[in-house]
Amino acid sequence: MPDLLLAGDLEAERKAMGALTDYFRAVDAASVVEVLKRADGGSPLAGALPAFDGVETKHVDPTVVLAMLIAAIRQVEWRTDLVEEVTVWPTSPVPGPDGPGAEDDPWVTGPWVSELSPLARDTLAAVRDFEVATIVAKWVQAEELHGARAEDMQPVAEELVLLARRAREAGEQLYCWMCL
Repeated sequence: MPDLLLAGDLEAERKAMGALTDYFRAVDAASVVEVLKRADGGSPLAGALPAFDGVETKHVDPTVVLAMLIAAIRQVEWRTDLVEEVTVWPTSPVPGPDGPGAEDDPWVTGPWVSELSPLARDTLAAVRDFEVATIVAKWVQAEELHGARAEDMQPVAEELVLLARRAREAGEQLYCWMCL
């Protein structure tokens, strides 16, 4: 199984190198920030009682890999603006043009949380169940997926679609928590 999807021993997987990308739904950015402050920036999906409904993935960043899934759904070429995001964590001011001033700056170390556009949520939510296999077959052709197999990535896509549906039905937004 590719390490794009967390499986098996979660703690062992979390210790492995690579970007962890947890997608979750929440009412608004303020509620996300409140939970992150209590968890010292840790994933809101961690622990026995996750703070939010979500999907744990690995290496499925919003800008590239999720956007490639969105491109496959919309049947368009991938572009950097397919998944618009607004950063909600860290809450410190965005560094200037010279970058962060210190190596321990949260803008360097993470984690980072972004709110995804309603269009991204709605695109995922609109996928019909019978379309998923065809969409995933296109998605896994992306170079960034490093030869992932469709049968391994289909559950990831299905979970993201279901999460987006629940978010849309509840009037909530999708968020991505990412950590290296």
